[in-house]
Amino acid sequence: MDYLSYLFSDIYLLGIFAVIISFILAIKMFPAIICLANEKDLMAVPETRSMHTKKTPNLGGVGIFIAFSLSIMILGGLKSFEQFHIEQLLLLLAAITIMFFLGVKDDLIGISPRKKFIGQAMASALVILLTDVRIHNLDGLFGIWELPYIISVVISLLVFVFIINAFNLIDGIDGLAGTIAIIASTVFGFFFMFQGDHILMLISFILVGALLAFLRFNFSEENKLFMGDSGSLFIGFLLTYQSISFLGMNTSESIWFTIPNKPVLILAILSFPILDTLRVFIIRIRQKRSPFSADRNHIHHRLMDLGLSHKQGTLMVGLANLFVIVVAFLIRNFNINIQFLIIAVLIPALGLLPCLLAREQGRIKLHVPKLSKA
Repeated sequence: MDYLSYLFSDIYLLGIFAVIISFILAIKMFPAIICLANEKDLMAVPETRSMHTKKTPNLGGVGIFIAFSLSIMILGGLKSFEQFHIEQLLLLLAAITIMFFLGVKDDLIGISPRKKFIGQAMASALVILLTDVRIHNLDGLFGIWELPYIISVVISLLVFVFIINAFNLIDGIDGLAGTIAIIASTVFGFFFMFQGDHILMLISFILVGALLAFLRFNFSEENKLFMGDSGSLFIGFLLTYQSISFLGMNTSESIWFTIPNKPVLILAILSFPILDTLRVFIIRIRQKRSPFSADRNHIHHRLMDLGLSHKQGTLMVGLANLFVIVVAFLIRNFNINIQFLIIAVLIPALGLLPCLLAREQGRIKLHVPKLSKA
């Protein structure tokens, strides 16, 4: 045990073990979940908006959650943490457990949007108020620096709920939500590693390992498994937690490089879910419909309508998201408002991908599709 503790004191080895352990736990768990779902008929049934044609097990989030939680316990037991960090970790696990069971209930019997929002707000308030993981400072974006406590709490709560639901909304085709989460969590994981933050790095890379295992089944034809709300809600919560934690870090003492203008970099990392959600909300409001009403106007729907496969659509969106992240990182030393303007112009290019591809193929004209009123 002493040898393992010494071994895991190396942050780079700890990161590698985090990915490997969570991957192994998840890859062993998913077949049992698929078997149980088939026996108990716990399936996602195709509907009008679905991109699938047959019933499919939709409790992939169960395997991701269990693998994530067990990995945290295993690695947390082998790595010595201060009492303060242990308490923060336990509060985070409590919050994501709320999100997990909220998602399971929605997958199995359904839950009203109002109750879902209340559950999300409760879990978010738990970490905001008890761990002080909140947006303290905007680094001078729009001339705003330190935020008053009440405003900080309210904005943090709204950001949690928005990103949780934005991530949930992109879970529409095979691999997309998992790939975007892997990209985001990997980027955050390396930033936390370079900063020497063992706890946040563990959270990030454990999530990456579990999601890599999930993609193996999500892309499978014979043993397909969907993430479901049981996965998308708590993963969206974790990504928000990582984002706000990163925003609050003092990266001027990083062992590799400084990272100024963190709000814009976070915007770039989560660019696709943010863009897609704002885009469909604007379209629905322009059509005088509720922004929360369902339709087939997401970017991934447009890509599928153009004849792309799920893998092709996921690859295209993932590469575009990576491109925005790289650009934001390369211009990180610009004035924060200039950097924001550049990224704010660049990100909507993601939304133009379907139209640009269609025009290239000569299949459709460049226009915003109209939807029949629900």
